[in-house]
Amino acid sequence: MPKYFFLALILVFFSCSTTEEKAGVEEYQADVIIYGGTSAAITSAVQIKKMGKSVIVVSPDKHLGGLSSSGLGFTDTGNKAVIGGLAREFYSRIYDHYQQDSSWKWQAKEEYGNKGQGTPAIDGDSRTMWIFEPHAAEQVFEDFVVENELEVLRDEWLDRANGVKKEGGRITSIQTLSGKVFQGKIFIDATYEGDLMAAAGVSYLVGRESNELYGETWNGVQVGVYQHRHYFQDSISAYQTPGDPTSGLVAEVVAIPPGKNGTADKRLQAYNYRMCLSRHPDNRVPFEKPEGYDPARYELLARVYEAGWDETFDKFDPIPNLKTDTNNHGPFSTDYIGKNYAYPEASYEEREEILLDHINYQKGLMYFLANDPSVPEKIREEMAQWGLAKDEFQDNGHWPHQIYVREARRMVGDYVMTEHEVLGNRAVPQPIGMGSYSLDSHNVQRFVTAEGHVQNEGDIGVHPKMPYSISYGTLLPKKSECSNLLVPVCVSSSHTAFGSIRMEPVFMILGQSAAVAASLAIDNQQAVQDVDFQELKKMLHQENQVLELNDQL
Repeated sequence: MPKYFFLALILVFFSCSTTEEKAGVEEYQADVIIYGGTSAAITSAVQIKKMGKSVIVVSPDKHLGGLSSSGLGFTDTGNKAVIGGLAREFYSRIYDHYQQDSSWKWQAKEEYGNKGQGTPAIDGDSRTMWIFEPHAAEQVFEDFVVENELEVLRDEWLDRANGVKKEGGRITSIQTLSGKVFQGKIFIDATYEGDLMAAAGVSYLVGRESNELYGETWNGVQVGVYQHRHYFQDSISAYQTPGDPTSGLVAEVVAIPPGKNGTADKRLQAYNYRMCLSRHPDNRVPFEKPEGYDPARYELLARVYEAGWDETFDKFDPIPNLKTDTNNHGPFSTDYIGKNYAYPEASYEEREEILLDHINYQKGLMYFLANDPSVPEKIREEMAQWGLAKDEFQDNGHWPHQIYVREARRMVGDYVMTEHEVLGNRAVPQPIGMGSYSLDSHNVQRFVTAEGHVQNEGDIGVHPKMPYSISYGTLLPKKSECSNLLVPVCVSSSHTAFGSIRMEPVFMILGQSAAVAASLAIDNQQAVQDVDFQELKKMLHQENQVLELNDQL
């Protein structure tokens, strides 16, 4: 448990100046109400306080930071030079943490390999560190809360059916399932799912657009496009008895045709949990057999091994203290392909069922790898050296709190960012931050080919020529739908553009920029769509945001 956790709760408990009791209903008021507990939510809240405004973070999560503190420690940096503002401060604080000898409990600092994604893990020149353990990241977010005296209410879930009240195109209040009511001048939806945005009647899309809609190339169905190594390279039969269609499909394959290339669908790129594994014998929890375990679910992986594939450990990316950020890799891995389509719009109860299904699948996969005789002996022997990190996620059985929601709802505003802007083929108006990662989509479906073989579809990895700016318009609903809401996570973008924007450093950047815009809208008593961009740009520069290439730090 982070050392500041209870102190933060005490601060929340005694923040009575913003709370009123009326007829048994707890009412809270602040200039800005932020819904969400993600990295974007916290950077937004910090910036609001820096600008002299009151803010309340209404978080459905008990643990703050989203994926940044829930296993995704091998940061998707892209070009680190375009990461400024509070996002850079986060990574600077991570650097400071690992400069302390006490932070190296299970491994000597000099033994750490300093491997990062596109950049060394530790950058001494800029005093930043890009690779970290989950608990270290969570501590930084908790420190932000305490130092800025942020009012954070946790485990508060938006009443999605009746909890959003609007007058004249503006949100006046939101109510959570516990009955608490939050009134504000500006609202920020910083969730991965876009629940507040949707409940406020803002237009959004789930799934992939057609290439025709925005004149794109990499949107829609992409059968036969293989840009990573996450596809079946050999002719592996999709049937329980290889080559015999009458025997039925093997587990984790669907009979539905994949669709025509470039066409739209409602499917989503796969989710997984970014497990934090340890190979230190004193900090390792062996992989347990989950309830309802069925080795037949992993028959495809056995066939992949039989065909000679041997990349099991390629994405056991090293983080400090002999741990990993373990991600999906290969044709059959931790991505639970095709089982998340309903998640964005599902009820809370339905989401819980989807999450439990993902957990059982992934825990079963790890048990299979460590124990099943169909797995090559050398793989099983190596897996025996690994387990869940005992000192991470201690209140959740050492399992990450947050699933990797790579994509859920995406807002559709007046401005929609597409792959044209990301790939540098079209100028970006009103830049408020930058991204640089590739157009990155994990697989969306697993299907049967005409030849009876199994194949994946949806994996995209197209690199921009250079870092690109992100427009203020991506944060804005249509003014006719809501004039006091900003959306820094489920931004107005196409599926392909979102594949690059959706990185944690970018969410922090957009969260901070949204906060500056919110403050200006309050000062000038105007809609967020009417904020003067030149004033916004000036203030973002003052906050060390990088908006264009010539702004690089």
